[in-house]
Amino acid sequence: MTSLPPPDAERLAALGRHFRFGLTPAELAEYAPAVEATLASPAAVEALYARAARSAPAPRREWAAPRPGHNRLGAWYVTTSLTGSADGPLAGRTVAVKDNIAVAGVPMMNGSRTVEGFVPRQDATVVRRLLDAGATITGKAVCEDLCFSGASFTSHPGPVRNPWDETRTAGGSSSGCGALVAAGEADLAVGGDQGGSIRIPGAFCGIVGHKPTHGLVPYTGAFPIERTIDHLGPMARTVADAAALLAVLAGPDGADPRQPGAVAPVDYPAALAEPAAGLRVGVVAEGFGTAVSDPAVDASVRAAVDVLRGAGLDAAEVSVPWHTDALHVWNVIATEGAAYQMLDGNAYGMNTDGFYDPELIAHFARRRLEHGHELSRTVKLVGLSGRHTFEEGGGKYYAMARRLVPEVRAAYDAALARYDVLVMPTLPYTATALPPADVTLADYLTTALSMVGNTAPFDVTGHPACTVPAGPVGGLPTGLMIVGRRFDDATVLRVAHTYEQAVGGFPAPPAAASSRTNGAEV
Repeated sequence: MTSLPPPDAERLAALGRHFRFGLTPAELAEYAPAVEATLASPAAVEALYARAARSAPAPRREWAAPRPGHNRLGAWYVTTSLTGSADGPLAGRTVAVKDNIAVAGVPMMNGSRTVEGFVPRQDATVVRRLLDAGATITGKAVCEDLCFSGASFTSHPGPVRNPWDETRTAGGSSSGCGALVAAGEADLAVGGDQGGSIRIPGAFCGIVGHKPTHGLVPYTGAFPIERTIDHLGPMARTVADAAALLAVLAGPDGADPRQPGAVAPVDYPAALAEPAAGLRVGVVAEGFGTAVSDPAVDASVRAAVDVLRGAGLDAAEVSVPWHTDALHVWNVIATEGAAYQMLDGNAYGMNTDGFYDPELIAHFARRRLEHGHELSRTVKLVGLSGRHTFEEGGGKYYAMARRLVPEVRAAYDAALARYDVLVMPTLPYTATALPPADVTLADYLTTALSMVGNTAPFDVTGHPACTVPAGPVGGLPTGLMIVGRRFDDATVLRVAHTYEQAVGGFPAPPAAASSRTNGAEV
């Protein structure tokens, strides 16, 4: 442990210029001993932190890089076989954990050279809950660079391929999770969602992806982007599996400021048995026919709504004008907020209660400066745009967006006062081709970000939103997104389950279906 060096005259002058203090060299020299005196406290805190054993080494756990020839989709970062309890609701089930979630003693890269080499010292809350529930964690799933892309080509060490067509994106940023579950290489996965990152790979890969109500599942121990939009949630091949996983993950842990003081426990698997007939479904008009919508995808989702009608649900069109503008609110929060917290704030930022990871902060702070040139173009866009608006407005644009969030939320709440759930296409089109290495910036950003119009609004409002496979278009999956009242995730899952039963289950990619039938290794 080293003492914190005091700033020299040049550094002190730079600090003064940063704050526009207007201090003369003589005045700065006068401040120097006072500044140095304050540094005794950071040094003392470091010693106290070490003495409290919070900086103990990571536990030894076995892990391995994927074996050659056993990672055809590029979806595994490392493989493991971690177990905890011998029984529980997830006993015998294999789970892939998105690589932005800490698994103690196992490397975490978060899809980025700026995080590479970090080994967490303690498990994220969701990891502890998985192990306590009897699950086997079979590895860390590749995710996009700092989780800021809706397509699967920005990740390090390489792109994730869609099991339905390996020339296409699997969706992001929980790209590996979507591909692994769809391909049958993991029973379940825990993904993350700040703009659609559970639901996008869910829809592109043809699986169930549920973004819970904001705060229902603790984010503690996962690499943050922006506290007000951070979510973790289940990804699975069936709604019943997603409900079982959510039941394990949900509930306060006392360490996450995103969570309300009390979240009433719900038996999500039991809720699926309640009949959904008679529930009211609002078909959000603004979710269809957007500038980037494929009419065939819109038609597939409308056919899925007809299936719900046939199952006894009452569906009618509803207009939510705010839905068209909600993306602007998300965009300011996600860019300015992430530039302030994730980049300048080295993931965690400051000024809130709850869990911090000092070792990750220090590692990322150093690597971000050393490897910033290797960050994805989406992350660089966030930094350039977010920092610019912050410096130009002093934070007023972010503040305006936060002031608008209650209005956006109220618009959906008003529709949900008339309807039990709202539905729309999860994504406006099917999975697109993985771009070439020399793709232009414009095409890079379009491929990475143009699909979030329906998903991102519910990250800022916090409503639960689940994608389930609708009918295929051109041999590729599409998604029906079901949105519910906050903390009424059970009704969202009931409607999703009713749809799944009505269509007789969801198809798997041909190779995955064949491997399950023949008992072969994928």
